[in-house]
Amino acid sequence: MAANQALHGLDSLELSGAAHDRGPARLARRAWAKTWPKVLAVGLVLAVWQIVHLTGWKHFVLQGPGSVLSDLWQMAGHGQLWAAIGVTMKRALIGYLVALLVGSVVGLLVARIPPLRAAIGSIITGLQTMPSIAWYPFAIILFTQGTDAIIFVMILGAAPSIANGLISGVDYTPPLLLRAGRTMGLRGVTLYRYLIVPASLPAFVAGLKQGWAFAWRSLMAGELVVSIVGPPGLGVLLNTDESVQDFRGVTSIIIVILILGIVVDMIFTKADLAIRRRRGLLDPSVSS
Repeated sequence: MAANQALHGLDSLELSGAAHDRGPARLARRAWAKTWPKVLAVGLVLAVWQIVHLTGWKHFVLQGPGSVLSDLWQMAGHGQLWAAIGVTMKRALIGYLVALLVGSVVGLLVARIPPLRAAIGSIITGLQTMPSIAWYPFAIILFTQGTDAIIFVMILGAAPSIANGLISGVDYTPPLLLRAGRTMGLRGVTLYRYLIVPASLPAFVAGLKQGWAFAWRSLMAGELVVSIVGPPGLGVLLNTDESVQDFRGVTSIIIVILILGIVVDMIFTKADLAIRRRRGLLDPSVSS
């Protein structure tokens, strides 16, 4: 009893200290704490890049970071780059949403139906380990050249990861919690909606994040190898610059692709932190 009161007192003290530490100064400290590691990482990469450039290695093609960043700044002022980003992100959104639907349905069915898990559970894992680039000959034969082939490979790349994330979350739902839910009258769809899916949410979000990574890589590979009629995406611009040996253009597009991937990863990270905070898995005295 005394120990519990002591712990409660410590929690109250921490929360009180955090409550008093508010205002612009606290926001500035939080922003700096999140920013400086990224700035340091970027600075180290640019420094190593510049050192390699100064050594003269591949000096006929390897441009320095200043030249590449200048080219990227000029590209940012052109409508073609923004149009290509729009085309690529539209394909990414369509393919990922379809993969989300397929992976969620398959994951729920496999997790709760033992014969179905015995039949295709290992196949899902096998599909997850399959390199996405290996599917493109099959997809091109099936759908010919075009966006449909890319979307098809994105689904094959992302849906297994989403399904496995949901399966893992359902597997780790405590049996006692399931019995409690049934005691309260939860059956069928209501059991999934109000108990199983919320309980599996952390693992599901991890699967969603991994599924996005597979979908994004599949999309970039598809835009490089599949001939598409219509406005070019980022992969097409990358392929065009490669064909004319434009190192600055290729590197600039790679930087854009990297930035887009980081932004989406930050969104998933925020969602994961929000779930952990709501479930009391974060120290309340530590700002996220």
